[in-house]
Amino acid sequence: MPLGTLEVVLVEARGLKKTDFLSKIDPYVVFTVKTQEKKSNVAKGQGNEAEWNESFLFTVSEDVSELRLKIMDKDTFTADDFVGEATIPLEPLFAEGSLPPTMYDVVNKNQDYHGEIKIGLTFTPEPERSNFRSRDYAAEENYGGWKESSF
Repeated sequence: MPLGTLEVVLVEARGLKKTDFLSKIDPYVVFTVKTQEKKSNVAKGQGNEAEWNESFLFTVSEDVSELRLKIMDKDTFTADDFVGEATIPLEPLFAEGSLPPTMYDVVNKNQDYHGEIKIGLTFTPEPERSNFRSRDYAAEENYGGWKESSF
């Protein structure tokens, strides 16, 4: 797996399933890459057609293969409600470098369709690090040093 920085651009959500009976949902998104977690602002009062236009940065290390996201509905007096989730494989991104904002299906725990979310992705690899190679210094062994010392 490549090492580098993953930029996630959260654009919008469409057709999210309503979790509140009396009012519009107030959605927000929780992104997870391995143990890193980032949370969007709450799209208060926007209901099932929310817009964010927010960016998030993640450090990509070994064994990162997917971006997981969970859409929640912010509630004031009770626990926040689960709206849906999506898993985005990152292999195509690592190959291309960037993926334009694309709609991904949002599903519930039973894999039922609960709307769509539009996400743009950019991956910036870390610069290659040169490994220490002893052969680069082999020529220097013949000059000076302890081998030619009189002690």
